[in-house]
Amino acid sequence: MPITLTALNDVSPDPTIALAQARALLDEVKAGRRAGVLRLYRPEPTAAFGARDRFLPGFPAAVAAARDHGFTPVLRSLGGRVAVYHRDSLVIDHLEPAAGLLSGTQERFTGFGDWYTAILRGLGVDARLGEIPGEYCPGEHSVNVAGRIKAIGTAQRVTHSGWLFSSSVVVADPDPIRAVLTDIQSALGVDWDPATGGAISEVHPGVTADAVEAAFRTAYSERFTVEPGTLTAAEASAAEGYVEQHRL
Repeated sequence: MPITLTALNDVSPDPTIALAQARALLDEVKAGRRAGVLRLYRPEPTAAFGARDRFLPGFPAAVAAARDHGFTPVLRSLGGRVAVYHRDSLVIDHLEPAAGLLSGTQERFTGFGDWYTAILRGLGVDARLGEIPGEYCPGEHSVNVAGRIKAIGTAQRVTHSGWLFSSSVVVADPDPIRAVLTDIQSALGVDWDPATGGAISEVHPGVTADAVEAAFRTAYSERFTVEPGTLTAAEASAAEGYVEQHRL
């Protein structure tokens, strides 16, 4: 039986604080104070670096490149390499309790990948599950468009008693995405194919971020009981303790 998800739409516009809030919410889920949380929002331009990125010699230059392009650099606590997104993207954070540290990890990657692919197909997008050669932040459960462009990247933070599954969907305005990734990857010394770093709109010009957001909200309301809510004062205060762990 699906759990009830509390939909929080008051996500901070500051990318660093937004990540810190997610960490605080995961603590609430782990402690049993929240049954489940959904954050579905349109982010400010963000370059979310992975933990492995910071150990590369070119990391400081990559961070500077992100800022030069108007993307806020942050350090995420999830797996993977750098991912970038902006206002014509959608970020989906799904949090639930867990039965154990490794409980359902692989199944979540597959399940969310299949589900999100189907949601995009419902909009007429030629969405496919699987890594494409040369993609940035490569992953076998990425969602691509027509085998050409990475559309959705997914990552998890898993603990003994709760998990956070986070996804970014790049819908439109591909040029800033490709430009910032080109300079970041060059600084990091990471080989990739710039053709893979665009947006859904390059293949499907009629698909908008508004339409994708509406489709995901509808899909969630059909699969779960989704109730509106807000970040509590205690959660906002707890998030402040995580901010410096994500700031670059």
